[in-house]
Amino acid sequence: MKLPRRRFLQLAAGAAALPAVSSVARAQAYPARPVRVIVGFTPGSAPDIVARLMGQWLSERLGQQFLVENRPGAGGNIGTEVVVRAPADGYTLLLVGAPNAINTTLYDKLSFNFLRDIAPVAGISRERIVMVVHPSFPAKTVPEFIAYAKANPGKVTMASPGNGSSPHVSGELFKMMAGIDMIHVPYRGGGQVMTDLIAGQVQVSFIGLSVAIEHIRSGKLRALAVTAATRSDVLPDIPTVGDFVPGYEASAFWGVGAPRNSPAEMIDKLNKEINAGLSDPELRRRLAEGGGTVLAGSPSDFGKFIGDETEKWGKVIKFAGIKP
Repeated sequence: MKLPRRRFLQLAAGAAALPAVSSVARAQAYPARPVRVIVGFTPGSAPDIVARLMGQWLSERLGQQFLVENRPGAGGNIGTEVVVRAPADGYTLLLVGAPNAINTTLYDKLSFNFLRDIAPVAGISRERIVMVVHPSFPAKTVPEFIAYAKANPGKVTMASPGNGSSPHVSGELFKMMAGIDMIHVPYRGGGQVMTDLIAGQVQVSFIGLSVAIEHIRSGKLRALAVTAATRSDVLPDIPTVGDFVPGYEASAFWGVGAPRNSPAEMIDKLNKEINAGLSDPELRRRLAEGGGTVLAGSPSDFGKFIGDETEKWGKVIKFAGIKP
């Protein structure tokens, strides 16, 4: 049976539009069941708290549970691999962070390529790191600290939550740019760093503001500077490292990623809702309590940010010869 030309063209146009219609419908229906958010760190850690804050927001906005699942180990690599191997359907997400950017260079052999295998969805926050010393330490400013370290090469002990952690590479960047030598003392977590730093067993640490803030306020530790490009609202009198070491900037960051080839319409929907959350005063306040500032933007913005951070920390890791 021959179809009139006009009718044929109408049917062809309708068939061509079907994929677009189905993708729109799929985006509108998403999520139709609970969504897993994989966090490669322990419950109660800074990334876990960020994931739960955003998960609660998304659950309320989208009407399905966004359930945080902790898969700690190997600096976040175990959790990342879970998401890399998951179906690309929007129902398994990854809390992406600075450790992923660092691990790309830190680990010689990974079973995945982070920049290739995880699609950026949206940034959430940047966490300030603060340079703190024991109150008995002779230096009271960053210039005095640099002068002391140069006069005592290899004698200043720098504690961190572990090799390749954000605080560790932040300290190594400071060493590199200030031209000083310090002995790195790795621990298994920020809590242990604080215990020994307060006890005077180690002398300096570049540590997350959320971990150190109460000890700074109580006078148990002295803050010399924050590592971000701007001062912190919770420590407005404390300068930045960059005020004394031009060009220095370091911070942790957190956001959301998905398996590569995840549907673009789902990524766009998640990005829109996450950015809506970052505009909410209450969520912004709770992120700020942990030393965070919002990291809003499009998926491509977040992807570029991750790429820049990966390149930056790769140079530091190679220069300092850091190993896992």
